Amino acid sequence: MHVIFPVGPDDAEALAQVHVTAWRETYRGLLPDSYLDRMSVPVNARRFAKSLVSPAEHEIVLAAADREGIVGYAAGGPSRSRAPGEAEVATLYVLRAHQGQALGRRLLTAAARVFADQGARSLMISVLRDNIPARGFYEHLGGQADAPRREPGPGGVTYEVSYRWPDIRTLAP
Repeated sequence: MHVIFPVGPDDAEALAQVHVTAWRETYRGLLPDSYLDRMSVPVNARRFAKSLVSPAEHEIVLAAADREGIVGYAAGGPSRSRAPGEAEVATLYVLRAHQGQALGRRLLTAAARVFADQGARSLMISVLRDNIPARGFYEHLGGQADAPRREPGPGGVTYEVSYRWPDIRTLAP
């Protein structure tokens, strides 16, 4: 049984552990191993703690946890493009051992509900173009793919695809 809840500063280290582990599980073969191997839980914990103490307006972080602790999270806020009424889930990760249990869907829909309550009318999320499992997940949930675009990333240039839900209520009825 998993619960989804808004996190606080005391959750920073657990979020950082999930973040680093999920990146290593997800992006091995898609991003340089040297970058993934250098990722640091303490560095990410400090970043999380800082943002959780002083979140920007309309930023959210929701976690999924079981009795053992946090196993996934979703974070986001207003879209990078600043399109009026558009929210963006900037990160959505679930540890591999907990995938296939609808946690990703539950985190995404919970985030969509919070954003809708804040006034967002649409939602977007970006994913690496070559992350085929994630792309299938977002397509299954009705996300509409934009054309791939070049983005600066770890180790050089990456290609991302944004998925959009023009009506956020399709995720958060």
